[in-house]
Amino acid sequence: MAAPRLIPSPDLIGRILDIESAYTLSRLRVLERIPGNPIGVAYRQLDDGIVALMARHLPSPSFNRVIGLRAGHEHHLAPLTDWYRGNGVQARLEMVPGYYDSALGRELARLGYYQSDFHVSTICEPGSVDLADKISVERVTDADRMEDYLDAYMAGWGLAASDHDRFRQNVRPWREEPGWTLYLARAEKRPAAAATLYVRAKIGYLADGATDPTFRNRGFHTALLRRRIADATAAGVEIICSGAQFLSASHRNMERIGMRVLFTRSIWTPL
Repeated sequence: MAAPRLIPSPDLIGRILDIESAYTLSRLRVLERIPGNPIGVAYRQLDDGIVALMARHLPSPSFNRVIGLRAGHEHHLAPLTDWYRGNGVQARLEMVPGYYDSALGRELARLGYYQSDFHVSTICEPGSVDLADKISVERVTDADRMEDYLDAYMAGWGLAASDHDRFRQNVRPWREEPGWTLYLARAEKRPAAAATLYVRAKIGYLADGATDPTFRNRGFHTALLRRRIADATAAGVEIICSGAQFLSASHRNMERIGMRVLFTRSIWTPL
């Protein structure tokens, strides 16, 4: 019998936004624990379910964004954009179908923001995806594998060589973070691709897949998706989700294996 389909609803969207926020906060708190907080990590969690994230000295869109805005929140926009601008940060504000309304759009336009990009959130049910794959994927269970994971991760995200040592030092605690499982795929014994599974509140979030450009178009991203879906299913989750830039290779790989789009958010950034 086919697994029951998850029907789009405000509650389901809210659960996906919650796990995205929780995962990104977990990443930021790893950086916040560095003595002296050199990355300039800060965040605000408002009573209305809004999470505003900031890393002043790390111009990553994922770390400088506002999640959870919805109709009726337009009064929060000016204080939040002032907070980012006052810290010299260009923030992105995310608008989600079903939560968005014209008052939010008018206020964002008044503040000098426009829709600059789009990002899909994808989902599937446990048991709904074919998990067979020829590529072997390892769990990162020791320090040596962690270094190989970081090799693949840094190559996949295009980190400058001058940043490698500092990045390694900053993020080695990922292996010990609650709810995280790290994965590594190899090609000819070399680290080729890396990815993370984050499990919380009966949801498995497939996060941060990255493939060394040398090994792209060989199925590593898809193999990492399938392995994480299998492990999330074994962990007893109710929902499996991920995300990608609209029409990217990652988005297409998710669709190919049977994940489907729950919503497409618009990304608002300053003109």
